[in-house]
Amino acid sequence: MVGDQNERLVKNVYAELAQRDPGGIRYATWRLEDGVTFIHIFTTDAEDRSSPLATIKAFNEFQRDLADRCAEQPVSQAVTVVGSYRMLQS
Repeated sequence: MVGDQNERLVKNVYAELAQRDPGGIRYATWRLEDGVTFIHIFTTDAEDRSSPLATIKAFNEFQRDLADRCAEQPVSQAVTVVGSYRMLQS
């Protein structure tokens, strides 16, 4: 199942992040109950919004062939936090 493959690839990203600890980022992923939709939330402390994820081998592996694994292409949008209760702690 494609959702399972995506989950495995994302878990590899988190394993490498834990091992390398690039700092300055917060990243979370949720899998919706349909089994194929994922929500990724990523924040960085970098003023230029650069992402250390590009240096993570597992993230590059996750990105490879992503379009082929998606029924709908991912959409990236900037957001503004209006409020958070224990969700986005440093």
